[in-house]
Amino acid sequence: MSLEHILLGMLRTPATGYDLRAEFLAGARYFWSAELGQIYPALASMEQRGWLKSSRQPSPKGPQRRIYRRTAQGTRELRRWLASEPIMGTERFAYLAQLIFLGELGDLDQTERFLQQLREKQSALLELLDQVRQGTSGAAQCDSQTTDAEFHEWLCIMFGARAVGARVQWCDEALEIVRRRRASQKEKQK
Repeated sequence: MSLEHILLGMLRTPATGYDLRAEFLAGARYFWSAELGQIYPALASMEQRGWLKSSRQPSPKGPQRRIYRRTAQGTRELRRWLASEPIMGTERFAYLAQLIFLGELGDLDQTERFLQQLREKQSALLELLDQVRQGTSGAAQCDSQTTDAEFHEWLCIMFGARAVGARVQWCDEALEIVRRRRASQKEKQK
């Protein structure tokens, strides 16, 4: 999956790079993150390819802002990407890299603290996703007045909630395993 295709999808209506970053923070961050330092070069590249056109417009405060619009060529590229088969990428979980190397510390208490903190963060995210999902689930699934965009966004939120729920469950299991390992080590020391 590429940031460029996600930006094409987000540009249903004209927007600035800053607007797109705000949209990432508001919802897209649950499946993809992007910083302004990534967004602006991607927008420039997409404009060079003819997928976008930009124009400068006055800003309510500060210098003029650049507004990006998807072109017909950009819409064709988005539709081509959407009609392709699901793209499987490699997910990156920095906390798993930390966990792999926590053995360097030789301290199961630290491992337990780490897993407990991870569980708390995942639980908070799960609670947020569940609130969003519950606020839209009935309408998104069945209501004929729900837009296709709302329905598909709900499907993504549902996926995110299930994935995060599985991570919370994994944290619980991992914490129990760490506690059993610690008890076993203490028993051997006697």
